[in-house]
Amino acid sequence: MTTSTPETAITGLTRQEVETRRQAGQVNVTKLPSSRSLASIIRANVLTLFNAILSVAMVIVIVFGSWQDAVFGGIMIINAIIGIFSEVRAKRTLDNLAIVDAPRAQVRRDGLTEQIDVDDIVLDDIIELSLGDQIAADGEILEVSGLEIDESMLTGESRPVLKQIGDRVLAGTSVVAGSGLMHVQAVGADLYAQGIARHARTFSLATSEIQQGINKILRVISVALPPIILLTLWSQTRIAGDGVPHAWQHALVLAVASVVGMIPQGLVLLTSMNFAIGSATLARRGALVQELPAVEVLARVDALCLDKTGTLTTGGIRLRSLEVLETHDFDGELFTALRVLNDDETNATAHAVKEYLDSDSSFPLEHCADSWTIPFSSARKWAAWGTAESSIVMGAPEMLIDGIAELEGLRQKVRLYAEEGLRVLVVVRYGERIQDQTLPEHPMPLALLVLEEDLRDDARETLAYFRRQGVRVRIISGDSPTTVAALAAQVGLQSPDGNAPQAFDARQLPSDPTSPEFLSIVESTDVFGRVTPEQKRALVKALQTQKHCVAMTGDGVNDALALKDADLGIAMGNGAAATKAVSQLVLVDQKFSVLPSVLGEGRRIMANMERVSSLFLAKTTYATLFVILSAIFAWRYPFLPRHFTYVDTLTIGIPAFFIALGPNNRRYVPGFLVRTLSLAIPSGIVLGVSALAVYSSVGDGTALGSTAAALTVLIAGLWLLSITARPLVPWRIALICTMAAGGVLGVFIPVARHFFAFEWPSASLWLVIVCAGLCAGAVIEAFSRVLYLGRLREAEEEGRARD
Repeated sequence: MTTSTPETAITGLTRQEVETRRQAGQVNVTKLPSSRSLASIIRANVLTLFNAILSVAMVIVIVFGSWQDAVFGGIMIINAIIGIFSEVRAKRTLDNLAIVDAPRAQVRRDGLTEQIDVDDIVLDDIIELSLGDQIAADGEILEVSGLEIDESMLTGESRPVLKQIGDRVLAGTSVVAGSGLMHVQAVGADLYAQGIARHARTFSLATSEIQQGINKILRVISVALPPIILLTLWSQTRIAGDGVPHAWQHALVLAVASVVGMIPQGLVLLTSMNFAIGSATLARRGALVQELPAVEVLARVDALCLDKTGTLTTGGIRLRSLEVLETHDFDGELFTALRVLNDDETNATAHAVKEYLDSDSSFPLEHCADSWTIPFSSARKWAAWGTAESSIVMGAPEMLIDGIAELEGLRQKVRLYAEEGLRVLVVVRYGERIQDQTLPEHPMPLALLVLEEDLRDDARETLAYFRRQGVRVRIISGDSPTTVAALAAQVGLQSPDGNAPQAFDARQLPSDPTSPEFLSIVESTDVFGRVTPEQKRALVKALQTQKHCVAMTGDGVNDALALKDADLGIAMGNGAAATKAVSQLVLVDQKFSVLPSVLGEGRRIMANMERVSSLFLAKTTYATLFVILSAIFAWRYPFLPRHFTYVDTLTIGIPAFFIALGPNNRRYVPGFLVRTLSLAIPSGIVLGVSALAVYSSVGDGTALGSTAAALTVLIAGLWLLSITARPLVPWRIALICTMAAGGVLGVFIPVARHFFAFEWPSASLWLVIVCAGLCAGAVIEAFSRVLYLGRLREAEEEGRARD
């Protein structure tokens, strides 16, 4: 039956009224990008502390020194280009995925119906709604004819909502049954979905432990820069003497050299390159990385929150069995009713039943000229077909057979099916016609429809992978916790003790998400059912409160805020634009099985970056030591910026690049920075002391002294490289030997020797250099065995005990 408001209220706006609203800006133009803006990407990669320090240093060197000494500025430029290029590529790919789901709308204006672009809708328009339409504005229902709206993208509720006159409807929802009229009450930026999106799109980047560690070091360096620059200027100017022309300019270049030496610029570049290569690898597998640090974040995740649909199940529904309960004379009516009530291709359940019936032509049918139907409603949870003498009803068991003592056996059978993860519909018959949509008493059960959802083929293997990796998976769903837990158990989800997953009805959660009871339930539960969007955020926050690194998947607008709050938001490629905009990772093909690849890539990057970070931070240590000892002993600063470039390239830059890209299956172990510094600081001190000892003995302030110091650092640095490269497989041994040969050639070849301001050492000096370098390497070896490897073993044991 159709109901409506008076005709005067539904003729629509006049042309003049539409124009007036357009001029007032009351149009439905929205800006809801599916990805980060180009400006935000450029800001994130250019406006950094690292770039600020190097930019100032590069300008000083170019103005007061030699351009050869400004080569280090190229690292800054390359680093920014890599970051911008990688993230812009991801942005373009994601923007191409953003399909406009509701490009047109049917509106009434001047009493006539016309089709317009959704951007042309104005405030107070009257929109006609029909099956399959996506609603493009917020408003109020004026007329309904069995109108049902799917609000899952906003509320998370998977069942359609039956609408009545006066009910509110929201943009982003869709019509799945019936038709109606709506009065537009909010457009553009005032839409409910836009409010969620604005809140969710507050800019924030994924947090990288590697980048956090580097930034901590940069902050310390930035605080130390002024006194170090002043100390270097004072000491180098004093050493040169007042009679030396432009002594202060040379001292300024040396001060910049000290600053450049202290900054782990190669580590910053290598981190960006590693993230970029990792994101490109994942893109080929269907995982789109919007922010480069996200590649690393999943390596640290120990709590992964998943929705049932798209992870455990494909979203498809299949009728597993149709159980006729007794032999009786109503089979013809039964199968006729099932065909009529399930003749709806837009409803997944109806489609599954119809497909089952169509597969067997033996089901009896009856032709009834005076039949009638009552369509399915999610509010009453049943549908009916019948004749003047009888009614056959199909619906949820709790609506049709609950409270009837003689049907307890049937209810028990339904409960057993639910515990297997199956959904059951009951078909009953009444010996009279339904009046006013009120069910009569004394139903006669005719059949059970047992439905099952299609489980993903890769779900079991994927969940097993995460379990082996120490990642606890929790399922967060709007469906029944019993059914979801049963499905989860079928694909191998377990509680940490190896038993069946623990389920909880989110409707029973305490109202205070910070209470000890709430936190305890979240920590001990594997499956949450009947979860609201607000509770999703609360669950994420509760896990983070207990020091977990949380990743969450989602696809609807209702998931956007929870995805933003998570340490890593993972959106589905077919999800809402706002969801993809706030996520760091997008699964383009909705393939849950891609996540292990992402985890593996992140852990490879983390483990390899820990290998090579000690190289960069050891250089920061000895460069700082150069400044302090040169000032104390009144030595000229031993290195020009180009000397650092030479040593860094051979002992750190080139080899670190290859080592960082190599395979590594080590699980993530917390404490990256502490372990790295435990090797880097002692190694840097040993490198600095040995280099300065050789420098002072050969000749302070001479090119030969600088050459000897650089070669000493080169030899000891290659030893440190061999420590971080272990196990020394053939390709790594070849890499170290190639770098050693390059170090000799850099001094032997005249052009290179002139460019780097070196001199060729004598045979006796070569002996001193080699002995000093090897002795320093041996001391570094001892420190690595006692400090670094010991800390790593302890951290790995703690991780295994925690799992």
